[in-house]
Amino acid sequence: MDQILEQARSIYEGEIDFQGQRLAELLQNLLLSISGVIAFLVGFTTQNIIHSLYIGLGGTALTFLIVVPPWPWYNQKAEAFLPPKKHKAASTDRRDLKGIDVQGLKLG
Repeated sequence: MDQILEQARSIYEGEIDFQGQRLAELLQNLLLSISGVIAFLVGFTTQNIIHSLYIGLGGTALTFLIVVPPWPWYNQKAEAFLPPKKHKAASTDRRDLKGIDVQGLKLG
């Protein structure tokens, strides 16, 4: 059961990189603008607002299907993060504060 939940979580969460975010935003703006213009022109020429609403709704649904899922083309240039640094356990000893500058005052 845990394997099924882990697979579902990996599909649900998905990963996209910074370039993928930029591409998704560009596609969103472009597709919504195009569908809005087409919806307006069709509604104006047919003088029927229902046509305009259905075209706008269809364009929004198409944009949703293209932009929201984490498609593989949104994660082609993934950034490699640095490994975490090993730190000593933090202590409250004043000797550890030597050389730290806080608002112009030297500690330690």
